[in-house]
Amino acid sequence: MSQKTASRTALATAHMRAAHQLLDPPPRILEDPVAVAVLGPGAEQRIREVAARSQAPEGRALRAHMVLRSRFAEDRLAVAVSRGVTQYVILGAGFDTFAVRQPAWAQQLRILEVDHAGTQELKRAHLAAAGLVLPPNAGFASIDFEREALRDGLLRQGISPSQRTFFSWLGVTMYLPTAAIDAVLRSVAEFPEGSEIVLTFASASDTPRAVAERAAHIGEPWLSFFEPAEMRGKLLAAGFTSVELLAPSVAQERYFRGSSLPSPQRTTIAAAVR
Repeated sequence: MSQKTASRTALATAHMRAAHQLLDPPPRILEDPVAVAVLGPGAEQRIREVAARSQAPEGRALRAHMVLRSRFAEDRLAVAVSRGVTQYVILGAGFDTFAVRQPAWAQQLRILEVDHAGTQELKRAHLAAAGLVLPPNAGFASIDFEREALRDGLLRQGISPSQRTFFSWLGVTMYLPTAAIDAVLRSVAEFPEGSEIVLTFASASDTPRAVAERAAHIGEPWLSFFEPAEMRGKLLAAGFTSVELLAPSVAQERYFRGSSLPSPQRTTIAAAVR
């Protein structure tokens, strides 16, 4: 994907979060009042025009995973703030809307969204068109994980390596080679004790083939796959001391009771604490 163009998979993810607001009745997994607006003018009409496809079993299952991973990350962030985290770095932020709709407890955070310049430019344009303003505690940065060390890029943006920091890294690892993933994890693990990362990964044995094939077809191929035990080992080896893999049974009990969406059956969301 070119740095000058917006990621099509990031747009697709944002489309699913917005569809959750429009098509799924309460209780919702993720309440996001600006999810539609961040997609730009005409987004609601476009979503409703393809509602039948979105409500097909595959569409509902994929949407459930997308909103679950965001909800889980934000829940973990809230807990991390209570133990002294002061910085929130969203790696591969795409069209994430947390900074715009942040709750009162997050306003003490320094929030940095990291992504390709093309994706960020389109997002800024959509926010402006919707009359939405990025709060003063949030900002954008473009860091290429394969060309620049994450630590160097964050220092350039004023992120302090001496403060407890929370990282979310959702829907990104599958697009990177293993060496780049390991480098990012090592950089995050250099932050102080109490820092945390929530990430998603693709499991070769559990990934719907059609999803990976669509990503490859639009020029954003999946490069890396890990089984849950392998990802746990990778996080511990990088320097994290505690790892939680969100099990389907836990997700069902914690988030999907009463939901119209099916609880995901894959274990591909992890949280790791320094």
